[in-house]
Amino acid sequence: QVRLVESGGGLVQPGGSLRLSCAASVSGSITAMGWYRQAPGKQRELVATITNIGRTMYDDSVKGRFTISRDNAKNTMYLQMNSLKPEDAAVYYCNVLGPTFSSWGQGTQVTVSS
Repeated sequence: QVRLVESGGGLVQPGGSLRLSCAASVSGSITAMGWYRQAPGKQRELVATITNIGRTMYDDSVKGRFTISRDNAKNTMYLQMNSLKPEDAAVYYCNVLGPTFSSWGQGTQVTVSS
């Protein structure tokens, strides 16, 4: 059983920052965690992932601006988003991968607007 609780979304001006959190309650081991986003009328896309040994991967559109991190002891993942742009606006989803499961959070809205 997997339960994911996301938080940290909101409204921010262009150039601003937000930090998203995803707390996972899992009855098993986690292989990797990731953030995805979906803007209106678009497909869900990968933002960043982090493995259980800390290896990270970013979409080119967020490299240098976003940082994914993970507290393994708390099973919590973070996404620090800096220099936000209007095109970053979307619903951000947390994903957790295990040996036998892939689970999604409920999503948190990020709005970037002046």
